[in-house]
Amino acid sequence: MYDVNSEAAIREKKLVALGSIIAAIGLTLIKITVGLITGSLGILAEAAHSALDLVAAVVTYFAVRIAGKPADAEHLYGHGKVENVSALFETLLLLTTCVWIIHEAYVRLFEKIVPVDASVWAFLVMAVSIIVDISRSRALYRTAKKYKSQALEADALHFRTDIWSSCVVIFGLLCVKAGDWLPQYAFMHKADTIAAIGVSLIVVYVSIELGVRSLRALLDTAPKGMVEKIIKIVEAIPGVENIHRVRVRESGSRTFIDAHILVDGEQTLEQVHQLTDTIEKAIHNVIANGDVTVHPEPKPKKAKKL
Repeated sequence: MYDVNSEAAIREKKLVALGSIIAAIGLTLIKITVGLITGSLGILAEAAHSALDLVAAVVTYFAVRIAGKPADAEHLYGHGKVENVSALFETLLLLTTCVWIIHEAYVRLFEKIVPVDASVWAFLVMAVSIIVDISRSRALYRTAKKYKSQALEADALHFRTDIWSSCVVIFGLLCVKAGDWLPQYAFMHKADTIAAIGVSLIVVYVSIELGVRSLRALLDTAPKGMVEKIIKIVEAIPGVENIHRVRVRESGSRTFIDAHILVDGEQTLEQVHQLTDTIEKAIHNVIANGDVTVHPEPKPKKAKKL
């Protein structure tokens, strides 16, 4: 289990987030350049996607820095929620991209004709994009999983989405090229615009999924099945008569767990303390980076028969 708030963890998360910023800058610049030269809406849509990925990567970088700060007098549970807010902000950016892409696609399909040059540069920039996106998404996802970072996971999702959308754009460019080679299939020139719509649909799907998860975390929705898992773990520990009022909330990389237990009231304070330590260790073994608080209560004594 890794300490998500250690200096090494924060440094590693910041480095991988910084790598995403550099990658997003490079991809945005080459996509805009090639998109303008070729007139490909698919590539321009990808450029807009990468530009917002750049904004999201910058937001993620600062979110990781802030989330790593220790708890203080005003933030008693730490600053982890900043990562959840960052992920929600990225969702809004992605949806904004989709509005522009769909509008421009409608214009090109029904109002004006924009020629597309499916040159070797168009295919080359998309191939480079896929290679970079695979590398960044793997690095981000590995670090996100290691430290349970929703902000880095959201960034990884962005780059992973770019992989599929880039494949869609390449397919559209191939159709345009086929229309150039075979005049009877000239209608395939529209494939680039349709590919751009495909990109936007992929982005919408990912945005909604990410937005829902971010909102659930911000609203302190308990992770599915976690309460039941905790009850099962604690009830199996000798000395625990009952567990109730189990509350779970996530804040960035940490999971805060509160639980009340019934114990034998005849035990000493030291024995009860040892029992709560055992419970906390058992939960930590299953839920990494959990912040566990156990409140022991004496079991009601049975009334004596007269």
